[in-house]
Amino acid sequence: MDIIKELSNSKKIAVSGHISPDGDSIGSCIAMTLYLRKRFPDKDIRLFLEEIPDCFKGIEGAEIIDSTFEGMEPDTYILIDTEPERMGPGEKLFKKAELTINIDHHLSNAAGRGDINFIDVNASSAAELVYRLIDVSYLDKTIATWIYLGIVHDTGVFKFPATSPETMRIAARLMEENINCQYLVDTTFYEKTYAQNLACARIVLNSKIYLGGKVIVGSISRKEMTEHNIVKNDFEGVINQLRITTGTEVAIFMYPMNDCTIKVSLRSKEKVDVSKICGLFGGGGHIRAAGFYYKGSEEEITNSLLDILSMEDL
Repeated sequence: MDIIKELSNSKKIAVSGHISPDGDSIGSCIAMTLYLRKRFPDKDIRLFLEEIPDCFKGIEGAEIIDSTFEGMEPDTYILIDTEPERMGPGEKLFKKAELTINIDHHLSNAAGRGDINFIDVNASSAAELVYRLIDVSYLDKTIATWIYLGIVHDTGVFKFPATSPETMRIAARLMEENINCQYLVDTTFYEKTYAQNLACARIVLNSKIYLGGKVIVGSISRKEMTEHNIVKNDFEGVINQLRITTGTEVAIFMYPMNDCTIKVSLRSKEKVDVSKICGLFGGGGHIRAAGFYYKGSEEEITNSLLDILSMEDL
């Protein structure tokens, strides 16, 4: 896709990612917005995202995010790293836009949901796809920083299966822009606040193993979240901490949302396609990382997932 050609007649362009934006959503959306502003200085180009984790807020470029989703009716909407149903407040604007572009790498969105789609389910991240779409002669330190961050977060610092030789070549090219790789990785991926460490410790301490140790399940109650002032952003990294437990193949983490809904995340190591399992509950994602929302009790969904996993070759 020649994104510059596709946007040549657009006047008001919005860029968005998914609800509860993670590193890849944030990085890919900021990088795309900054790039398009360089290419089209006379167009109105805005980035709409929900509130981002504090660790990203001090990085140059984060200030362009508008979390109000107001003040613009775009004629063109670029949706990155998700499908419309997971956009949150931007979904109505997306559906009203004259032209929609969907950039994604999730298997559950393999066909794309835009008028124009740039989808590669084998890509490491949405940020990698953004890199493929830009003219690298316009690359600068800030754009490179956000693409690098997006790749880092969706590859688990280059260790997840979707990390390819091409991913590493892209990362090497980004490093040539003199970005501070160690600082970015440490402060946004590895460093945790006290609340995050507390949340992770409580969840791991109370976790349980099933099916001969092949499945580990961690959760936290609404009461615990309230008592210790824990919010959803404090759960970053919890599921991967569960996943690396010796002997386990699948990790499950769940926490209550503001209503009667439970957010359920699954991760696997080598044998289980968790995107298919999550698809049974209306969710999706990647082969090794996926999730869904469930209306019901924690016990109900745990038993349902264990019944399904008991039929897998663990």
